[in-house]
Amino acid sequence: MVSRFQVRLHCFVLMENHYHLVVELRESNLSRALQWLNVSYSVWFNRRHTRSGHLFQGRFKSVVVNREQWALELSRYVHLNPVRVGMLGLNKSEKERIRRGVSEPAQAARVKERITALRRYRWSSYRAYIGIGQKPKWLECEEVLSLGGGEKGRERQNYRQYVETAVGEGLQRSPWEELKEQVVLGGQQFLTRLRGEVSGDEREQRAARRLSAVRPSLAWVIECVEKVRGEKWGEFRDRHGDGGRDLVLYLARKLCGSKLDELARLVGLNEYSSIAMAVRRYEGRLGRDADERELLRKVTGALNL
Repeated sequence: MVSRFQVRLHCFVLMENHYHLVVELRESNLSRALQWLNVSYSVWFNRRHTRSGHLFQGRFKSVVVNREQWALELSRYVHLNPVRVGMLGLNKSEKERIRRGVSEPAQAARVKERITALRRYRWSSYRAYIGIGQKPKWLECEEVLSLGGGEKGRERQNYRQYVETAVGEGLQRSPWEELKEQVVLGGQQFLTRLRGEVSGDEREQRAARRLSAVRPSLAWVIECVEKVRGEKWGEFRDRHGDGGRDLVLYLARKLCGSKLDELARLVGLNEYSSIAMAVRRYEGRLGRDADERELLRKVTGALNL
């Protein structure tokens, strides 16, 4: 999803019946990105567990976040999900008692239990944030870590203290209590600015639409492949065994965000699945063929990427 839809993923947590993501958009494609993620994951999950049918219920909910005011606190909320459960004394009723000041302070043993569970939880970005787990290449940690301030070089230690102190305190405040218009986390000035920028498809994220990054067009990709190969598209598009067509399809999916039906029409195919197979075929070729990797490098260089 990160590669195909050009989003930045800052935080994630996968729970038993829901998940949270903190993502940064570069274009108005949130609905397409999450639809693709949900469908792809559902197919994979069903195949792995020999089941069928829906895996997710209902449409996702999204909130626009003011980075400077809320990104750090929201990341903490996301990462604390694994210990915000009844078995660790942090269910909804207990959090309400803590908020009202009528709950007994958590015992040291219970706090230690929560922190241990938090650090061991594999299905979130927290372990990567504090340096005890490997960071996937598609995860961005540095930007949120930089918001914590403190001594240079101690960002991970500072973040761990920021999150784990809240474990003992029960995280009294929820970010959702500060929502404006049900979709915005930020001050009044931020909300006013968003209202002036709203445009486009209402199914997309319902505020900030004016996003700056521009993808290369499909025509530009074809032109660059033609330039690097020294051949016109019409000369190699239908040539049997030629990887040029698959290169164009690969870049069109990865960089342009082109849809399968659009690419099927481009190459004169009726089946969308043939496009997906061509892209996978080319990815396999990249893993085996150094010359093909060099060709791809030249093309992306011509695209100024």
